[in-house]
Amino acid sequence: MSNTEEKYRLFEEKNKIAELGGGQDRIDKQHAAGRKTARERIDLLFDPGTFVELDKFVTHRATDFDLEKTKFLGDGVVSGYGKIDGRLMYVFAQDFTVFGGSLSRANADKIIKVMDLAMKMGAPVIGLNDSGGARIQEGVESLAGYADIFYRNVMSSGVIPQISAILGPCAGGAVYSPAITDFIMMVKESSYMFVTGPDVIKTVTHEEVTKEELGGAMTHNSKSGVAHLTADDDEQAMMMIRELMSFLPSNNLEDPPFKMSSDDVNREDKKLNDLIPDDPNKPYDMKELILSVIDDKHFFEIMPFFAQNMIIGFARLGGKPVGIVANQPAMLAGVLDIDASTKAARFVRFCDAFNIPLITLEDVPGFLPGTAQEFGGIIKHGAKLLYAFAEATVPKITLITRKAYGGAYDVMSSKHIGADLNFAYPSAEIAVMGSAGAVNIIHRTKLGDQTFIDSAIEDYKNNFASPYKAAQMGYIDEIIYPKDTRKKLIQALEMTQNKSKTNPAKKHGNIPL
Repeated sequence: MSNTEEKYRLFEEKNKIAELGGGQDRIDKQHAAGRKTARERIDLLFDPGTFVELDKFVTHRATDFDLEKTKFLGDGVVSGYGKIDGRLMYVFAQDFTVFGGSLSRANADKIIKVMDLAMKMGAPVIGLNDSGGARIQEGVESLAGYADIFYRNVMSSGVIPQISAILGPCAGGAVYSPAITDFIMMVKESSYMFVTGPDVIKTVTHEEVTKEELGGAMTHNSKSGVAHLTADDDEQAMMMIRELMSFLPSNNLEDPPFKMSSDDVNREDKKLNDLIPDDPNKPYDMKELILSVIDDKHFFEIMPFFAQNMIIGFARLGGKPVGIVANQPAMLAGVLDIDASTKAARFVRFCDAFNIPLITLEDVPGFLPGTAQEFGGIIKHGAKLLYAFAEATVPKITLITRKAYGGAYDVMSSKHIGADLNFAYPSAEIAVMGSAGAVNIIHRTKLGDQTFIDSAIEDYKNNFASPYKAAQMGYIDEIIYPKDTRKKLIQALEMTQNKSKTNPAKKHGNIPL
């Protein structure tokens, strides 16, 4: 064997060793737990044959606790770049088979390298998290690695999309990097996130709780609102991330990707004319309206299990991605509360950062009353949504389908806080409050005269709780037939596509957090 051949053989051998991570036994253990390895996940995520690995032969540099005797090529994280639908994306995937995926100074440097490259090249970063946390043997060096990553997460925020998939344990300092990113995906029954685990909680507060109850996928998708998406397994998680990326631009200077659709832009849906019930207290499903008007009924919902009185998600209209924010009358009458406000506010700010037009579908009776809401700070949290809509400079199109009462009318992307086009159905009720409540206050001296009160309620309904008063004032640009909704929204998007608006120069505003 020639010298060159020997070098190639050694290179091949090292490649194979690096690709085995912690070894076959640990890979088998990972599979037995229903989880894929870091490399298998990357293969599912990227277009076939496009992944280019960086830093494959990096090892840790620690010498304490005899660590220098145990080294693995790659050191517990696989990093590099590849393509999704032909578009450049960066990735780091923690390898649980090596030191439990724990973070060393060396593999933090690998993550930092792809994050810095992503910022330079203006491409998204996807983090596949599967880690036991800091590598305790490295002490402060591991903690420094985390903080370096957090800093880059913050600097990248609003510049490039950042996606986190939680595909195993994620505890302690490890949870803060995902928390700063734009979207968190979790996998049912195999992933969890918490700052302090069940054992520490038991010691300190004497509460007994399982890992799943404390920080499992459904806990964070339905109770805490920390996570945005949930998948049944690793494979579905990777497919969902691919789908999510199809709606997002590569960076804040690009438009989101256009996708051809055979769905007719002028398509009418006569069923929508009968969707809104005559009785204002009767619920209906806002998702029916959304699915009817968007391209090919394809709606990618975000946070579907949290604050279900508010619907948020991505869709396309005439091939162009849009962010949809909609009250859901089928849940708590579509009322605004703390959770719904924060859920929608963060989504609005994401869409604004990445040039995604906002479509607001409104049927809101007001803010949720009660001591729990007031003590919980509904004033502050409701103001977040108001702030987010007012600050957003992307095209903003609002449609009032039925109720738009009180301060909630203002908050839901009204004309007064900068919406470009405001539509209403003939069934819209735009008023300070419902007709009966308003009449009971205005005519409280005549409450004994039921005939007068009934007539006054009817009068108020016709003159105040209708879209015509607002249309007379120019606050509603056009009253439309429900069947024409798709065509009207697409026309509005086309009209606003070259919108140019800049807010006053400042370092940044002070959103009510």
